[in-house]
Amino acid sequence: MNLTSLREAFAIAIRAIWSQKIRAILTTLGIVIGILAVTSMATVVNGIEKGFENDIATLGTDVIYVETWPWTGVRDWWNYINRPNIDESLGDDLEARSRYATAATAVVRTNVMAASSFHTLPSVDVNGVESDYPEVHAVNLEAGYFFGEFESRAAMNVAVVGHSLAESLFPGATALGKHIRLDGHRYQIIGISLRQGSDAEASSSRDSGVTVPFSSFKKNFGTRWRSVSVQVKVRSEDQLAEAREEFTGILRVSRGLDVMEDDDFELNDQASLRENLAPIKNAIFAIGIGLTALSLLVGGIGVMNIMFVSVKERTREIGVRKAVGARSSNILTQFLIEAIIVCSLGGVLGIVLAIPISLVVQTILPSSLDGTVVLIAFGVCVLVGTIFGLAPAWTAARSEPIDALRYE
Repeated sequence: MNLTSLREAFAIAIRAIWSQKIRAILTTLGIVIGILAVTSMATVVNGIEKGFENDIATLGTDVIYVETWPWTGVRDWWNYINRPNIDESLGDDLEARSRYATAATAVVRTNVMAASSFHTLPSVDVNGVESDYPEVHAVNLEAGYFFGEFESRAAMNVAVVGHSLAESLFPGATALGKHIRLDGHRYQIIGISLRQGSDAEASSSRDSGVTVPFSSFKKNFGTRWRSVSVQVKVRSEDQLAEAREEFTGILRVSRGLDVMEDDDFELNDQASLRENLAPIKNAIFAIGIGLTALSLLVGGIGVMNIMFVSVKERTREIGVRKAVGARSSNILTQFLIEAIIVCSLGGVLGIVLAIPISLVVQTILPSSLDGTVVLIAFGVCVLVGTIFGLAPAWTAARSEPIDALRYE
């Protein structure tokens, strides 16, 4: 088929669609819903993926967490609930005896009311950590400094606050050097963390939380009934497997376990978390793809149905065109282009409607409606138009001129 014939087929398809504007609009609704589902699902899945990566990145690829509970795969919870609490001294044992540990810190968390002279927040995350916490996890400060061994040993009431929390407690003023009350206990702010990212990307515990010395936390809030995590930095990510084996032996001795007793602790790390969560993540993606594929299938069937109706209505037109010399390929191309145009219009409307949805998702998850998703959406529209428009177009192309002219 030459360019002139293609241009003519395109013009005829446009005129046919324009002559049945209402029907064309109604036909596109199925595609609009399908493309809206595709783009929205892609945005949400993208947000879940980025949010997962942002959260898991804070764990560190070379950090092992000594805790009483595993992060995933908890079935027989009664096997874990009676385990003795993790003691902060285990970090000292690992640092002293391990060949692979470079630093260790105990971490404990709670949630309390925070108040300043300007504002009160009913729920704020408070993290109690030891002075060598920056050796295990990266700490980036916008102002001030992170507490050291002196503040930790003296159990001083000093705090490093997240950027968002500082803005909330001291709107329009600097928080550095000011005092806040955490559940009634007075703390001086000695450091302010850098903002972790946009509101959707920021980790709530780091950007909107408070970090205090472990000893001060223990003095004011207590650790007896709280879950303590000992976080150990390994020399190299490649040595995680060897480090886990060595840590297990050291911890069994420190916990006083004999040969016949099971471990009463868990060694968690980022790699094992990724491995265990991968099937869940893949299941979410598969369900999303299945739902969007179903929406597009429904929309495609609607397009095919309307195109069959259009072929029936224009049977005499097809007969006349064939009688004056039009080839079957010309008829096939005309109706196929018509189906593709209808689907493409639905795709454009679907993407336009998906933009505000993606903006809403961005306020919750670190996502975006990028150009790749838009191109894929247009490609899907053309594919749907081609697949579901082929049968009606083929039916029209195979019409015999005499029978078509006699059709009423």
